[in-house]
Amino acid sequence: MNSTENTKSSKRRWKTALQLVLFVGLGVFFIWLSIRDLSKEDVRMIFDSVKVVNNPFSWCMLLVSAFFALMADVARAVRGKILLEPLGYNVRMSMSFYSVMVCYMANLALPRLGEILRCTFLQRFENVPFQKSLGTVLTERAVDILLWLVFLFIAIGMNMEVLNNLVVDHSQNLTLRAWFEQKGLSLLGNYFIYILLAAVVAIYLIMRLTRRWWMRVPFLVKVRDFFAGIWRGFISIKDLPHPWRYGLWTALMWVFYFLGTYFCFFAFPFLRNVGPGAAYTLLIFSTIAFMVSQGGLGSYPLIAAGILYMYGVSYTQGLAAGWIGWLLQTVVVLIFGLLSLLLASFYGGKPSEKQPESIQ
Repeated sequence: MNSTENTKSSKRRWKTALQLVLFVGLGVFFIWLSIRDLSKEDVRMIFDSVKVVNNPFSWCMLLVSAFFALMADVARAVRGKILLEPLGYNVRMSMSFYSVMVCYMANLALPRLGEILRCTFLQRFENVPFQKSLGTVLTERAVDILLWLVFLFIAIGMNMEVLNNLVVDHSQNLTLRAWFEQKGLSLLGNYFIYILLAAVVAIYLIMRLTRRWWMRVPFLVKVRDFFAGIWRGFISIKDLPHPWRYGLWTALMWVFYFLGTYFCFFAFPFLRNVGPGAAYTLLIFSTIAFMVSQGGLGSYPLIAAGILYMYGVSYTQGLAAGWIGWLLQTVVVLIFGLLSLLLASFYGGKPSEKQPESIQ
């Protein structure tokens, strides 16, 4: 009996050690992917920017900013946990947080890989079916995009006069307003969009009309079940017993994002009197940087410099602040992403709390 227990204990130790090596190795690989595209000019700009905040008060403000950025990630983890509750899965808060940080770290390396790893983590450690957690992640993204669009219109309204007169195409002397009008008209004449919409409608109708046939094909049924699971996760928000909790943590998440940006301003002497309006505008517009480039690399400092220039900050100073802001966010994600992989390696799988439902 003792020999059997010792053998099992030894196997568990070896499994934990192997998992630790694999997870840490994965984290190091993600870090390498995240920074490999930094050019010598980027590195020089980062070091020059760091000299601007080389004093105790500035470092203290950057730590406060990093704290609020991390609290925003905690709020996101709580939201993810809340969305899974109507599906019958009570995930551990620690694993929800780890999955969020690993998601962010992976997205720094390869865009959209993070969402896949987040769902894989929850399946591995919390027994949440991949497709259902993916559905809740898609719900989160949809809610965030809708809110961001609302915040974007507010930011545009706050800066309408400056933005209307901002020249974005010097070859044609086009202001931002004229550019959008031109692109909007060209979009209406783009027949590809109408063809794509017609194709989506046609595929849906064909699937509905041939349902009795393809429902007899096991592989197609599995595909149907997979996407049905995603849909269940996606609409889980409507079954929340206390929707206000989800709304509260969503609001807190955006407040933390704002505070993280605003307190970062106090690290720079030339930004301390700019005001919260600039921090709000920078937060909303800088989100675009993470949409157009890997981890916001390169694009975040440029957008930050452009936004701050509208508020009277020189382009060089705005660029320095942008590099520090980007570096701070990236370091937080890399450190806590790596720690999450490290700590998760010591976790075992969670006993199943419910059997996955059959899809009618």
